[in-house]
Amino acid sequence: MQTKAMGYHETMEVHEIFNMKTVCLLKSKMMKGVCVDNDLKALMEKDVQQSMQAIRELQKLYEKARTDYTER
Repeated sequence: MQTKAMGYHETMEVHEIFNMKTVCLLKSKMMKGVCVDNDLKALMEKDVQQSMQAIRELQKLYEKARTDYTER
């Protein structure tokens, strides 16, 4: 089965989502360290795990990303 490359706009969207998930991961990890409520810490840890999973999935999509754009 042949893998099709994503369009340029799809590549850009994946990049934007990847950036957003990275920022969310960073924020949750940092806030978890200063949080005193155990329930909130558990929720943040769940968010960290889900964000890491989403980032791994997005990295797989990068294999289909088009990087051969040249301006004319």
